[in-house]
Formats: sequence, C-alpha cells, structure tokens
Amino acid sequence: MKGRRIGAIVLIYLALIVVAWCALAPILWAVSASLKSDGDITDPSPLPAHPQWSNYSEVFELIPLGRMLFNTVVYAACVTAGQVFFCSLAGYAFARLRFPGREALFVGYLATLMVPLTVTVIPQFLLMRAFGWMDTPWAMIVPGLFGSAFGTYLMRQFFATLPAELEEAAILDGCTTWQVYWRVLLPHTRPAVMVLAVLTWITVWNDFLWPLIMIQRNEYATATLGLIRLQGQYNTDWPLLMAAATILLLPLLLIYALAQRAFVRGIAMSGLGGR
Repeated sequence: MKGRRIGAIVLIYLALIVVAWCALAPILWAVSASLKSDGDITDPSPLPAHPQWSNYSEVFELIPLGRMLFNTVVYAACVTAGQVFFCSLAGYAFARLRFPGREALFVGYLATLMVPLTVTVIPQFLLMRAFGWMDTPWAMIVPGLFGSAFGTYLMRQFFATLPAELEEAAILDGCTTWQVYWRVLLPHTRPAVMVLAVLTWITVWNDFLWPLIMIQRNEYATATLGLIRLQGQYNTDWPLLMAAATILLLPLLLIYALAQRAFVRGIAMSGLGGR
C-alpha cells in the first residue's frame, strides 16, 4: 500500500514536470535565441557559445522601445485602475443590492462574454473615428476603462462570499451605501482585486489587434507593435526579435511574482478555482 502511494506521488510529480517543461521550453528558447547571432539561430544548443548581449542594446537603437514600454505601462495602468473600480462597483451592486430585474440584467451582462472580439472591433473602430480619437492615447484607454463582464462576475462572486453581518453593522453605524461599499466591503476583497488587476494588466500588455488598428505613430505605439516593426518584409533578425520579446516578458514575470499569493488566493476564494 505504501509503495503504491509512493508510485502515485512519483507519477504526479513526473506529470507536473512534463507540464512545466512544456510551458517553460518556449520561454527558455526565446532567451537562448536572444543571445545568439543571426547565423546561429538554428543551432539547437540551449546555451550559445558566444552570448551576444549587444542584441538587447541594439533593439533600443532600431525602435523607440523605451517609449513604447512607457506607453504600454500608462495604458495598462489606466485600464487596470478603471476595471478595478467599475467592476468592483458593479459587482457590489449585483451581489449586495436588491433592485428589480437584477438577476436578468446580470445574466444578460454575462451573455456578452459569448460575443467574439472580432464582432465588436468594427463598431468600436467607428466610434473612435467619430470621436476623433484615432491614433491617440484615448483610443487605447477609454474602450477598456469602464469595466468588463468577466471582471464584474469575478467581483460579484467575491462580494457574495462576505458575511452579511459586516454590512448590517455598518448600516447600524449610519454608513451610506457608498460608505458600505468603499470603507467596509471593498477592503475585504483585496485578493479578488489583485486577480482582476493582474489579469487586466496582462491583457492590455499583450494586446496586439487593437493597437494595430488604432495606432500608427511610434509616439503612441505599444511594445507589441514594436515587435512587429522589427520584422522585415523579406527578412527578420530573429535574435533581435527574441531579445525584444524577452524584454516584454520580464515585467509580466515580475508582476506575477510579486502578486502570486494574492492571485492564487483570489482565484480560490472567488469560486473560479473549481470549488
């Protein structure tokens, strides 16, 4: 019996190692390729014999990657702040307030998750053109600023788990609805807020289609557009492209490393972890 249990544990760890390797192998290859010369890009060895660290500095010479990274940080910060505020506000209303048609409205709002992104791209493009926001930062910030169905669902699930006694005690102390939300319940939703913030930041950081449609000038371009502009029509310097991709990846790894505990705890407590 004991040997069977040990065998099961070994198989589980082997499976986890295989899954982890499948996830990490592309990243490790990209880092390795970023340190090779263009002629050695097909060399299967994981460690280059002569690392080309100059690839990283050359990326900043070819494109204004620093400016693009700054733009991406600004866009991601603004959209993340808007998503956290408006999604938490809507989640609180759907979870704690009683009003006619609440459930039907919530179900209808969730139904928008089934609408493909490609369906909404053209209407959003026409709106941005009508407002005169083409090739401006507003086109990158405003469409995602006012919340999302997924973020509202996440916050609603978390607000629903909070004990009603918190709200009742605050009302007895004379708190208004806004004060109950802002001062009493919202501080208890920090894990869910961290999950929403991290997911939103990653989504904006990795977004390519919308910036490609909206932004033409390097002055307002995002880092993902920088990757495309490193590709030539007939030839691509893959080590430089992998160096730029590695630079883009590092901030995401740092954010996830700092927010890992709150992220995992928020997933588990919001009901999205399969419980």
